[in-house]
Amino acid sequence: MTTIGTTMDQQSNTTNKPESTNAAKIQNSASGFKRWGRKGPFIRYGLPMISLTVFGALGLGHLLQGSKDIAKVKDDQEWEILETKKALSRTGPIEAYKPKNLSIEEELKALQQSVDINNYEYKKIPKPNEEFVTFI
Repeated sequence: MTTIGTTMDQQSNTTNKPESTNAAKIQNSASGFKRWGRKGPFIRYGLPMISLTVFGALGLGHLLQGSKDIAKVKDDQEWEILETKKALSRTGPIEAYKPKNLSIEEELKALQQSVDINNYEYKKIPKPNEEFVTFI
C-alpha cells in the first residue's frame, strides 16, 4: 500500500508542476521588474525621461514643419500676386500714378512756412470732467 500511496503523490506532484512553475515564473519576473528601479535607476527614471525628450522633439519638429509648409504656400501666393501686379503695371493702369519725390528737407521747409511759431494764441483745453465754457 505504501507503493500505491507514493505513486499517487508523485502523480499529483507531476500534474501540479506546470502550474506551480508558471506561477513561480510570473512571480519571479514581477519581482525582477520591481528590482529594476533599485538595481538600475536609469531604466526606471532615465530611459523614460530621455525617450520623452527625444520623441517630444521629433513631434515638435513635425508640427513646425507643417507650419513652415503653410507659410511657404502663403508666400508663394503673395509672390504670384506681386508678379501679376508688376505685369499689370507694365501695361498701364498702375503706372499712371506716380507720386512726387520729396526730400525731408523740402517737407520741413513747407511745414515751417505753413506754421508760424512766433505768433500764437493761448487756448484753454477743457478737462474731461468740465463743461466747455468760453472765457472772454
